[in-house]
Amino acid sequence: MPAAGRIEEIRNEITAIAQAVPSAPELMRAMVKLLHERMLKYNWVGFYMLEPGARPPMLVLGEFKGAMTPHTRIPLNQGICGAAASTGQTVVVNDVSKDPRYLACSLETKSEIVVPVFVRGTVVGELDVDSHFAAAFTPEHQDLVQYCAGLVGKKLESSGK
Repeated sequence: MPAAGRIEEIRNEITAIAQAVPSAPELMRAMVKLLHERMLKYNWVGFYMLEPGARPPMLVLGEFKGAMTPHTRIPLNQGICGAAASTGQTVVVNDVSKDPRYLACSLETKSEIVVPVFVRGTVVGELDVDSHFAAAFTPEHQDLVQYCAGLVGKKLESSGK
């Protein structure tokens, strides 16, 4: 199946899951599993959520699939994850070896995308995807990951978070 068709198929599956599960944690768990298993170049998929009330502000590893990471807590001023959360902007890095912000988790990681999760206009976390392939994240991949992060934000909003 062409890549665009595969992405659309996965987007539809994620939409169905979002409608079926009652909570954000269940959605995040199902989402990371599906993206990790079905998207060939998504070698590590996980959520980092802002720890409520933490000073300094801290991202804490939540649901994930892939190799264990030493980065279970990331201050907002560190790494690509910190950059995405602190700016509220998606960050796509085609070659992590050329980005001084990159916090090395795996020697195999070549590229990364990090998308903020918003609740009522405020960043509450992010969806992070690493790939063992350079420049793995096309605009279509960015759209998919942003869509996923948006669904999680909506589920968090509807649960009163």
